[in-house]
Amino acid sequence: MKALMFDVQGTATDFYTPVLSALEEASGGRSPETDWGAFVNEWRSMYFEAVDDIQQSRDDWVSVHAVYRAALDELLMAYSITIFSDEECEKLAGAWQTLTPWDDVVPGIRRLNERFVTATLSNADVSAVVRISRSGGIPWNVIFAAEMFGTFKPHPRIYLEAARFLGLPPKDIMMVASHKYDIRAAAALGFRTAFVARPHEYGPSVHADTKFEDEFDINARDFLDLADQLDCPPLPNSSV
Repeated sequence: MKALMFDVQGTATDFYTPVLSALEEASGGRSPETDWGAFVNEWRSMYFEAVDDIQQSRDDWVSVHAVYRAALDELLMAYSITIFSDEECEKLAGAWQTLTPWDDVVPGIRRLNERFVTATLSNADVSAVVRISRSGGIPWNVIFAAEMFGTFKPHPRIYLEAARFLGLPPKDIMMVASHKYDIRAAAALGFRTAFVARPHEYGPSVHADTKFEDEFDINARDFLDLADQLDCPPLPNSSV
């Protein structure tokens, strides 16, 4: 195995906390009856539904930012929330580009870089992945995102074209994600798979699917556990 490709939103980064903080700050105590935590997860769910329904190409690409923005308008209407201006809504949709890496991600990727090429394979916009990676200091070797391929995961094209850009057959690449649909789609194409459990992906009150499955090549608690299982050396002058 020569390379690892990583999902970003949820797997490598915490989306719940920064998006919740943005909503709470923007609301400023208005709409006190709203459960903003539940709102975040419903917003995320609407994004998944939207990208499942969109059949796109490079010529008519709809950005993920636009998907989140449209879903926000729909959700605010469903909640009968009218406290936000258009400018505030645009800023709130941008909160999905301010996600923060889980604590294990940066040291984990540094260790994995000692043995493998590391790349993102995200449904987020290229600009969002670049912004998140730079602000979080995540040292990926390569950034791939759905926008480059004109389709969203789990369409086979995004996995296979990423492998082509890496110059590797699928069997030499491991797809890493906390979402089982993602790695199952990759496995069907001959990629190796690593499931990473993220119990707090949807916040403290929602149970994420963290069950380890024998169908995956590796089941890991986090990126440091993944590095351990792949025999990556510890960082110099570090106990990690």
